[in-house]
Amino acid sequence: MNTKGVLPPVLVLFGGTSAESDVSVISGTAIAAALLDAGLSVTQAHIARDRSLRPLPAGHRRGGVTGAAYSDLTAPALLSARPMALDAYLRDVATSAPTTIVIPALHGPGDEDGTIAAAAAAAGLNYVGDSPDVAALGMDKPAFKALARANDVATLPELVITKGEWASDRGAILRAIGAFADEHTATGALIGKPAAHGSSIGMKIAHSSDEWSDAVEEALRFGDRAMLEPYLERARELEVAVLERTDGTVHAFGPGEVFPGHEFYDYDAKYAPGVSRTTTSSDLPAGLAGAMRDAAVALFSAAQSRGLSRMDFLMARSGERAGRWYLSEVNTFPGFTPISLFPALVMSGGSSFSELCVELVAAAAARPAASDAQ
Repeated sequence: MNTKGVLPPVLVLFGGTSAESDVSVISGTAIAAALLDAGLSVTQAHIARDRSLRPLPAGHRRGGVTGAAYSDLTAPALLSARPMALDAYLRDVATSAPTTIVIPALHGPGDEDGTIAAAAAAAGLNYVGDSPDVAALGMDKPAFKALARANDVATLPELVITKGEWASDRGAILRAIGAFADEHTATGALIGKPAAHGSSIGMKIAHSSDEWSDAVEEALRFGDRAMLEPYLERARELEVAVLERTDGTVHAFGPGEVFPGHEFYDYDAKYAPGVSRTTTSSDLPAGLAGAMRDAAVALFSAAQSRGLSRMDFLMARSGERAGRWYLSEVNTFPGFTPISLFPALVMSGGSSFSELCVELVAAAAARPAASDAQ
């Protein structure tokens, strides 16, 4: 595949300020390598935790360097790079190559929430993925769950607790948690997670009331709001990849399934080699799998998403909810690591990794840039 001169130049951004910056490095460098192999003109830049940006050498390949080395700024390619302000760098790119497509291959708050897309839009550059307000919606778990319910896609009930509420009257909040648990669980088991973070950061199971406080505290380490949901013991974790094609049609792939090596798919279970396994096919009945794909496409449309997303679902194995499935969350820029299900699911439909990455660029180039406000 040689697309040089057919598609516009590409700028791949990775790293970022969130706790998932190491994973972003792996995703971004993999995408860049695939586009280089396809013959595109590719520039790469790393965004550090302090938001400074460092351009990387032409044709950069990560090789065996870890993502953490980039986050620590010890990667050899970064040692001689001159730090720049993100906005100034994007303006320079827009001046020298105004047709450039930006790929913000970043994960987590401050990055995947539309911040980088907004910076690209402000510079007048088109980009892969959602507009800033849609990306922000995707990062806000309670808000996206509300959208799902409004579109007849089931979600688990949630209780949202702000850092201020927790600090000012913990006793009242614990009573509210107790009432929530009484209404929605048989045993009091809840799972806590940050209301606006990546899919594995800051999550903790509270098997009983003695552990509710710990779950809230852990979630609030990663944001100003904690979200509690009923804990579905050993729930099936199912994922659907959604891809907008160059012609504007939207396709869903999967569901694939995750088999966590831990009690649930926490950060270590997701990214530590050999801990968990995944499959791009599940043993769900065809009708059920189709309904899950239909729900994913419907939510992609309802959110006015563009480009790509991964919709995560949970299916209860036991109790009164056994067999029921629920939208858990959306990832508006899912991982592109060797163990990430999004690219694997699309590739199971017949595309190569390189073809997937090229199609993301082609689809973005085929439509007007999403503005920084809708």
